[in-house]
Amino acid sequence: MTRLVVATGNRGKVRELSELLADLDLDLVALSDFADAPPVDECADSYVGNARLKAHAAARYTGLPALADDSGLEVDALGGAPGVRSARFAADHDCGDGDADNTALLLRKLEGVGEAERAARFRCAIVLATPDGRELVAAGTCEGRIAQRASGAAGFGYDPVFYYPPLQATFAELDPAAKRAVSHRAAACRNLRQQLRGFRLSESRRG
Repeated sequence: MTRLVVATGNRGKVRELSELLADLDLDLVALSDFADAPPVDECADSYVGNARLKAHAAARYTGLPALADDSGLEVDALGGAPGVRSARFAADHDCGDGDADNTALLLRKLEGVGEAERAARFRCAIVLATPDGRELVAAGTCEGRIAQRASGAAGFGYDPVFYYPPLQATFAELDPAAKRAVSHRAAACRNLRQQLRGFRLSESRRG
């Protein structure tokens, strides 16, 4: 079994990725398990760019193959915002920090916007990097709309306000198996799984 570092401190992402890749011979560990791991400035202007920065930094530091994802919510009525700034949406507007503040700000910005104009999508980019500099890049998208109010207690991030019409529920109202079948991260993982066939994940331990 190959150890694979997930370059995030978000336990929800680690858990979801572990479930999505459970059929592979991989042992996923969080980068946050390495107490002295340096932070990475997510300064790229694209999901792939940010995922690439995180994955290669984690692979270099740990000497293990590393996987990073960068994902975001794009809302048509907001010109595609919050986009790559999804995780820092409220902080950028000096009105909080974290999932609840991001979601509250999003709903405030959409006050008075009708159902037909609340189209949105989750996008996800995944980069798998090896210590010797090789990489795989995968992407996935899930279309939906922003609900009028938050609903559901599962998931994380914007899940309580992302309404998925085919299942008539927000992501936070879905059980994990149902979300895994349709999410943007699930689509990216399916793409990654196809690319992993024949790809060698070499490990070189940190000295």
